[in-house]
Amino acid sequence: MTYRCVATTVAGFVQQLAVSYISNGFYFYVQGKIPDHKDPTLCDVKIIAQYGINVSKWTRARRKKNGCANVHYLRYDRYYVILASHGKHPFFDAEAKKLRDIRDYPIHFIGYSIGYRRARNGQSFHVSVRIDREIYRELKSHFEKIAVHRSVEYLCHEIRAIDYEPYAPVRRQLWGILRAVNRCRKAARMELVPRNALWLRRFPVRPFD
Repeated sequence: MTYRCVATTVAGFVQQLAVSYISNGFYFYVQGKIPDHKDPTLCDVKIIAQYGINVSKWTRARRKKNGCANVHYLRYDRYYVILASHGKHPFFDAEAKKLRDIRDYPIHFIGYSIGYRRARNGQSFHVSVRIDREIYRELKSHFEKIAVHRSVEYLCHEIRAIDYEPYAPVRRQLWGILRAVNRCRKAARMELVPRNALWLRRFPVRPFD
């Protein structure tokens, strides 16, 4: 049995992390980067063996039933994250100094902030994939500066070129950018940028293909 852990795209990494792991209770994590002088494939083998990750779904179910944690490993290029669910596991002792809880500390990865937040109703939690706060502020500021100095066609093209998967929080951020642009253009009595400037549909990808 081969354990697949190397995401081939940023979108695939984010989707596997958020949809397959965090949403299924893998809240505890460590993240890192494999040094340039090391072979990532050999590091994969070492980590998977060290934490007994390459096991069947039946073994995972049995571990969970017995109060033990399960562990997953995911890598893109040289960046990696190891995640664990609730329970007992040597992972928690071995990584105690670097261990984080996704509910308190979002994962920052190539411009994304991936966390687990309380829903607006305050009664439940959900996975949150959004553009990193500082990057979002820079994007919004950039578009506000050029809003009245570029054509509608140019602005549509630039907004569509914002390269982040449109998860719900990202969509809200994109709407925020569009509203900021149109506030500036409205004040200058210029044609507004249409709503269809935003590409808001996310297509699932195959993370490991």
